[in-house]
Amino acid sequence: MPEEGIDLTANDKLMTTDEVIRVAKLFVAAGVTKIRLTGGEPTVRRDLGDIVKRLRALDGLQTIAITTNGITLHKKLEELRNNGLTHVNISLDTLVPAKFEFLTRRKGHDRVLRSIKAACALGFDPVKVNVVLMRGVNDDEILDFVEMTRYDPINVRFIEYMPFDGNKWETKKVVSYAEAFALIEEKHPSIRRALLPGEDKSEVGKNFKIDNHTGSVSFVTSMTHNFCGSCNRLRVMADGNLKVCLFGQAETSLRDAMRAGADDEALMETVSAAVKRKAAAHAGMHDLKNLKNRSMIKIGG
Repeated sequence: MPEEGIDLTANDKLMTTDEVIRVAKLFVAAGVTKIRLTGGEPTVRRDLGDIVKRLRALDGLQTIAITTNGITLHKKLEELRNNGLTHVNISLDTLVPAKFEFLTRRKGHDRVLRSIKAACALGFDPVKVNVVLMRGVNDDEILDFVEMTRYDPINVRFIEYMPFDGNKWETKKVVSYAEAFALIEEKHPSIRRALLPGEDKSEVGKNFKIDNHTGSVSFVTSMTHNFCGSCNRLRVMADGNLKVCLFGQAETSLRDAMRAGADDEALMETVSAAVKRKAAAHAGMHDLKNLKNRSMIKIGG
């Protein structure tokens, strides 16, 4: 979280429940089988449970996931599970409460851990824990995070530090996949590649298992080994803007199109045109830092 915080989007600029479901229905009809609800922070929406329930009713949708900061998730998770939620990602960049407060500008480290435990207890497998590695901040905790996978079905996902507005990105802060992997391999030589349950080669993470560990570890290598060639993700942000690449500057407003009276065919033509403009790969990390983009907090995980 930037020191100055962020400007919140006015409610009338956010997609309504019906607009979210309409967009989801169009994508599922076009062949999408997995939808992830991210944010900002999705648990602040009072209609989250209703959205999950209505998504579950869409014929052809196989996976309904959520990416969350985990602060209040433990209070809502059982309801979300009952409504049809199938997968959980929880962001946690440190196991040290003081560091957590520094990074997030809030208390609640214990509540995030509680949400992780609740997800395990409710049978989510794996429970994904997103860890953005930053040199000098949390790179000394890599093996501690790996230890979380020993007894619980937790998939710790080490994410290379990416440049976005307000996050003070510097090349020297990037802990590469190769460096993190070497550290883990030295401690756990049995580490080996393995697909996670229900996932395929289009998954953005490089996934690994360690002997005698219930869970697993993964690496999201956006900076040093991009996976653009196999990426099949599209993002519709909370305000209805479509991004065909996380690092792309171009955005297309589906919200405005819907409110202007566009029918379903016109909406899908708008989506198709945006997808066709998608670049073959994003720029290198040294170029990305100079491009104007939203903060990751506003884009969503």
